Amino acid sequence: MLLQRVRAASVSVEGEQVAAIGHGLLLLAGVARGDSAEQAAELAAKVAGLRIFSDDARRFNLSALDVGGEALVVSQFTLLADTRRGRRPSFSDAAAPELAHDLVETFASELEGHGLRVSRGRFGAHMLVELVNDGPVSLMLEA
Repeated sequence: MLLQRVRAASVSVEGEQVAAIGHGLLLLAGVARGDSAEQAAELAAKVAGLRIFSDDARRFNLSALDVGGEALVVSQFTLLADTRRGRRPSFSDAAAPELAHDLVETFASELEGHGLRVSRGRFGAHMLVELVNDGPVSLMLEA
C-alpha cells in the first residue's frame, strides 16, 4: 500500500468526480494473492494510528484521527508490478479482482470502524486521481 499525506485528493471516472477529501490520507491499495481479511484489518488499525501529522513542535506525533483527517482509498493493482524482466510489467502477483475488491472494501470499512471518514475510488474503473501531497509525505506499507 502506498500512503500519501494530502491537503486534498479526489477521484474522477469518465469526467464525474466520484470521491473527494480534504486534509488526510490518500491510500493506494494493491492486493496480492494470498492477502487476507485479517491483514486488511491489521493494516487499517496501523494506518488509523500512524503518527505522520505534525504537532506544534513540527514533529510527527499526530495521527489522522488526532487531526480530524479523512481517508481516500483507491484500489491500484499496478503497485504489484514485477518489472525485473523485460519491458512489460507482470501482474501475476496481484489477487483476482473479486478477492481484491472484497479486501479493499474490508480495509476501508475497518478504517471507518476506527473513526475515520472514508471515501472510495471506483474499483476496476479507469480513474483520474488528483492530489496535493502535503510535505511531501509518502510511505510504503505492508501488512
